[in-house]
Amino acid sequence: MLSWMAWTWPTALVFIGIFTAIGILIAVEIRHPGGDARKGVLGLTTTRGDRLFISLLGTSYIFLAWLGLVGMPLWWPLALAIAWGVFCFWKV
Repeated sequence: MLSWMAWTWPTALVFIGIFTAIGILIAVEIRHPGGDARKGVLGLTTTRGDRLFISLLGTSYIFLAWLGLVGMPLWWPLALAIAWGVFCFWKV
């Protein structure tokens, strides 16, 4: 059924993580509407969804740069990506 794409467990976990994050943001938005807009260190006024998008975009760049410059293993860029996500939701 899904043979058109080479699904692996790491790929599935990435998509599960993204959809879980979106689900959490939906639940938070239902409980506290308004998006929690604020101006961060980048000088942008962002909402929770904007911060999720910036963190996902930065995470993809971190992993691509690591693969291009260093290669395997991917534990260090995972730690960097988690730190980047925390920074985005905390300060951006």
